[in-house]
Amino acid sequence: MTQDRTGLLLAALAVAILLSLVPLTPVLAPLRPYWVALVLIYWSLEVPKPLSLGAVFLVGLVLDIVSASLMGMHAMSLVVIVYLVRHFRARMRFFPPWQQALAVLALLVNDRIILLWITALLGEPVPTWHYWLAPLVGMAIWPWLFLAMDLLRLRSRQSNRS
Repeated sequence: MTQDRTGLLLAALAVAILLSLVPLTPVLAPLRPYWVALVLIYWSLEVPKPLSLGAVFLVGLVLDIVSASLMGMHAMSLVVIVYLVRHFRARMRFFPPWQQALAVLALLVNDRIILLWITALLGEPVPTWHYWLAPLVGMAIWPWLFLAMDLLRLRSRQSNRS
């Protein structure tokens, strides 16, 4: 991956991590999409292997540290998401963004199932139905996020040519 794409990817991940840390009211907190996963899904779709799975794991560890969650929880779920996107990349890339949103929903629900499994292993109580709202919000914003990231990537590529 070229230097300009790497910088754009790192900037997008930094913004996604910051968006994950923004305090929300208790009513809005369950609606927070998994920003880091959405950014990694976009980059895994558009650029073949933008980050190694080890680097994705490190991004997840950073997210675990800054969000004060169980160490490795987000790291493992992000690695699974990126692996699945890479596996189905050839099929997903040719769908329009609104159809990709359904695949993104499946990925985000899979992520929630992994996190639910981890919390069950820890003996924590099962979350309420609000737990399942974030993947729906992620699906709803996917087409807009996809278009915005595509526009940023295109502008970055054009500015580097001139």
